[in-house]
Amino acid sequence: MSTPTPSPVQPAGATPPVLEIDLAIEGMTCASCVARVEKRLNRVDGVTATVNLPLESAHVELTTPVDDAALVEAVEKAGYGARVTARRGVAPRAPSAEPVEHTPPVEPVETRVSTGSSTDATGSTSEPTAPTISGDARGADLRRRLVASAILTVPVVALSMIPALQFTGWQWVVAAAALPVVTWGAWPFHTAAARAARHGASTMDTLVSLGVVAATLWSLWALTLGGTGELGMRMRPSLIPSESGGAPELYFEVAAVVTTFLLAGRYAEHRSRRRAGDALRSLLELGAKDAERVLLAPDGTPRTRPDGGRVTERVAVADLAVGDVFVVRPGEKVATDGEVVEGASALDTSLLTGEPVPVDVGPGDAVTGATVNTSGHLLVRATRVGEETTLAQIGRLVSQAQTGKAPVARLADRISAVFVPIVIALSVLTLVGWLLAGADVQLAFTAAVAVLIIACPCALGLATPTALLVGTGRGAQLGILIKGPEILESTRRVDTVVLDKTGTVTEGRMQVERVLVPELSEPQGAMAPRDSDNSGGTGADGIGIGTLQAFDFRATAGGGVEAVVRRAHSGIAGLAADGGLNARRVLVGQPSWLTGQGVAFDGDLAAAFADAEATGASAVVVAWDGAARGVVVLRDPVKATSAEAVRELRDLGLRPVLLTGDGEGAARVAAREVSIAEEDVIARVLPQDKAAVVARLRSEGRVVAMVGDGVNDAAALATADLGLAMGTGTDVAIEASDITLVRGDLRSAPAAVRLSRGTLRVIKQNLFWAFAYNVAAIPLAAAGLLNPMIAGAAMAASSVIVVGNSLRLRRAG
Repeated sequence: MSTPTPSPVQPAGATPPVLEIDLAIEGMTCASCVARVEKRLNRVDGVTATVNLPLESAHVELTTPVDDAALVEAVEKAGYGARVTARRGVAPRAPSAEPVEHTPPVEPVETRVSTGSSTDATGSTSEPTAPTISGDARGADLRRRLVASAILTVPVVALSMIPALQFTGWQWVVAAAALPVVTWGAWPFHTAAARAARHGASTMDTLVSLGVVAATLWSLWALTLGGTGELGMRMRPSLIPSESGGAPELYFEVAAVVTTFLLAGRYAEHRSRRRAGDALRSLLELGAKDAERVLLAPDGTPRTRPDGGRVTERVAVADLAVGDVFVVRPGEKVATDGEVVEGASALDTSLLTGEPVPVDVGPGDAVTGATVNTSGHLLVRATRVGEETTLAQIGRLVSQAQTGKAPVARLADRISAVFVPIVIALSVLTLVGWLLAGADVQLAFTAAVAVLIIACPCALGLATPTALLVGTGRGAQLGILIKGPEILESTRRVDTVVLDKTGTVTEGRMQVERVLVPELSEPQGAMAPRDSDNSGGTGADGIGIGTLQAFDFRATAGGGVEAVVRRAHSGIAGLAADGGLNARRVLVGQPSWLTGQGVAFDGDLAAAFADAEATGASAVVVAWDGAARGVVVLRDPVKATSAEAVRELRDLGLRPVLLTGDGEGAARVAAREVSIAEEDVIARVLPQDKAAVVARLRSEGRVVAMVGDGVNDAAALATADLGLAMGTGTDVAIEASDITLVRGDLRSAPAAVRLSRGTLRVIKQNLFWAFAYNVAAIPLAAAGLLNPMIAGAAMAASSVIVVGNSLRLRRAG
């Protein structure tokens, strides 16, 4: 059973990393946070870091050894907490075509969680911080704050916006109800802003905190010193700010509503992020949780009980080591990658590969963890455990793809890095501008607060990573592993798809189509086809089935093979006369080779051979005793789904080209079966020339994708603008590709293109919305046309819109 062993491919000319480290980052809330953490980490010598906001993680590649503490310290200096979650050594790759068998194991890591504040020996912090990295804990905290804030905000808004409800002293009740909201409810924003300020930085939370605090302080001043606290005062607020006609207006409702809206947006965003990561989590949860390990005697054999049964123990899968032997009963999952040492069964691999037909396995066969044993009883010896397993490597590949950045996202990163300081400056300029223009202080202040609140770059920070998270997770469900987000750009530009014939369009296994032998009863030698499973026939097809023994094999490259064959009965004339054991030297091969061996080959057999070759099949001649006895017609059948896959590729605007080393006849027959035009068939291509064909197509101005599965496709896959390797192929081909198609179904190729294009399209839609929202909203707020309360609602809605748009990818493919 072949399963992909993915590993990232280093760009040409890049210094390969010697170590990869994954960090969990605590406290990030926006694109500015991501930019600052990345900047701090990349300042460390030998470090290349990519930070992901939805995953709250960083993937660090080291070209020189760096202490974990240095990485954690770099994150602390940016104002956030960090924890090392995984560490992998990257073995230097030898310049050979040998497949890489294993990824070095991940070392267990225990590193203190830092929050940027003082921590005691137990890891507890000495001051309140952002919620813990645990998704469930963060969601519960946000939900508590949201519910409490919403309950208190409703009467604040009602009393502030409906004059008929404003009883004597109503403004003091509003203040009492609003203060818990703008302090405890908004505490995550305030603490995050304070942490950033301590490190000389600003974030989205800075804007929120400044806006809420400013509105609250203004309202407290107006209530206590500005005359608004007088009993009997009424307030008639408007959605568009205006100059005060007497006592200054209160903005408690603005501060409370902004806090509640932002908490609602943050909670919805958190839930959406969790849903976006469901695909990857469900993939990683496919594995078994425990296993029945067989206890071994000192000599390596299973220990047995007095009744003859094996001595076993139930252990967690994490406790299995390479070399351990474990039991897999019918209905159980294979605990980890291994090799069958005893028993036979059929494994359901559909959860991992999507293949619906169970795969038969027996002693010596490799099995993959998380596959399901459907029938027999197996003993399996573990060959890969933990982070080395196929399932873990697939999960890691998906996670790394989610952590990366598409080129289209680089602009967003550069803008978000300076966005917050610019917005603060714009808010100050708005305040000063209105005052210089002679406007009322209240109007100037309201416009400045609206700029602060509406311009938070949440949507900008979520636009790319959320789409990647959903898209690559969906790909994992469909058996499509995208090795990096930069590959998305390639799928958009591709216009030509080169399909390797053998193993990609066809099954990659020769099957006997028919056997042609002369009718022995007719001296004219009329030809008669024989079914390949006819064991009782009197033709050449009976040889293999009736053989008792074959030995003394000799092969001639490009010619044929010969062997001595013994028969125990006289089912075939000339092989066993008189019913006794007899032996004949049987030759199977090409006519030219047989002629050189003194075999006569002409007449009807020669004509049958020529007819078979003309149809694109492969044919060999069987001979003994100096005469040709029959023709065996072989064909590599086209996969049942290949024609549909080619049609789907054409529907995507792609031009399919068939590439093969076979002759023109076989190539044309396969092309006709899948509806590829004859002018798009390139036959008789030597393995070493496939890359040159792809390069020639590119030189003609085409943007080429290559789909292949073998070692001889690796160079072509690497040469193409986009390489797609069938997961049923070799490790070398998978290594050289950009996208791995876990299933051996060619329909995965158009599905991969659709998913990649869809993900890129959603990223661009998200970025457009984020930019357009800020471009339109900031001038409106600065012009005094937006109440800060409406601004807060719009800002929270923008983030939810971006995440919701990304979630549409869960139905892609």
